Amino acid sequence: MNIGLFVKDFAAGKEFSKDGLPMKSGAEFQAENYALQLIKKGHNVTIMAKKRYWFTKARENINGIDLVRLHAPFRWLEILIRLFTTHRKIDAFYIIGTPKFAVWAILYARIMHKPVTLSITIKEEIFDEKASWRNKILASCTNYIANTKEIFEGYHVIGKIDNKKIHLLAHGIDTKKYSKSNSEIKRQLRQKYGIPLKAPVVLFCARVVLRKGIDTLIKMWPIIFKEVTNAKLIVVGGGKYELLQQLKRLSKENNDSVIITGEVPKPQDYYQLSDLYVFPSRSEGLPTSLMEAMSCGLPSVVSDIGGCDDLIVNGENGFRVYSEDANGFAEKIIYLLNNEDIRQIMSISAAKYVRENCDYDQVISRLERILENK
Repeated sequence: MNIGLFVKDFAAGKEFSKDGLPMKSGAEFQAENYALQLIKKGHNVTIMAKKRYWFTKARENINGIDLVRLHAPFRWLEILIRLFTTHRKIDAFYIIGTPKFAVWAILYARIMHKPVTLSITIKEEIFDEKASWRNKILASCTNYIANTKEIFEGYHVIGKIDNKKIHLLAHGIDTKKYSKSNSEIKRQLRQKYGIPLKAPVVLFCARVVLRKGIDTLIKMWPIIFKEVTNAKLIVVGGGKYELLQQLKRLSKENNDSVIITGEVPKPQDYYQLSDLYVFPSRSEGLPTSLMEAMSCGLPSVVSDIGGCDDLIVNGENGFRVYSEDANGFAEKIIYLLNNEDIRQIMSISAAKYVRENCDYDQVISRLERILENK
């Protein structure tokens, strides 16, 4: 099958913004990972995205992906020209998010009677069919993918999409890459990174921005450290300069107990050397970092928001807490740090859930069937 995948940005050309934020979004990670998995299954994949910088190529091959960057201000025209010429053999269309230029691909697909699937990854992208002509086109796709129950409901209630067209499908992860840790792996990794072998380790791995609840994390840590005085907090990820400075001050005020790594090439190492995961985010689709943490066997304390509640069953593989409740987060984290037996039970449950529901082997097979469904 020749698949056309449309996403707002892909391989934009800059790793960080002027504010220090990573440029690669969750949608881009998903597009890349799905394209590579589909190629492994024997499909051809073309990704079409915006051309943001003069120095990026208009077309190139990246790891087997045919990447086309569309030029402003006539992206709509370029899409139509390519679909009628160089890319006329595309069999199925897959749109991640709601980039404005993608509506022209939807129109082409509907005219040519080819299946087109729209996947919304965050609730903010849920559209009202009556709000604009673009939304009317978004509402004319063959299939829809919802990563979470909240988005599934939004498609139906706000978008007025027939439930029969909506598929609830977690975006996948490579559970072999994010394999379950054990005492020997943890020992080796702690020695490698200079982490005390007996220290209880709490991990946060995401962008260091307010939306991810960094301010709540900063408030909760002194409460935790006061009760568990040998604990360490590891913060993995790039982000806002001023927030990174606040984390550094937090560490100094709490006996250098906060380790700030920035972006790292192998986040799985930090999942595997830690004891539990904390995620006080205020808004999510289906959080990839939480799935990765669970796959590595980490019990988690997370915000009680859409996306997290698709993954965390209270008391079984972690706890859900109101996102602004620093004391509530601290209470659950202290409880888990002081109860290794409970952590072990939750660890097994977390890893089992992700392997059964979020592994690429299951997800990509279902995605193939959805994409070719007319």
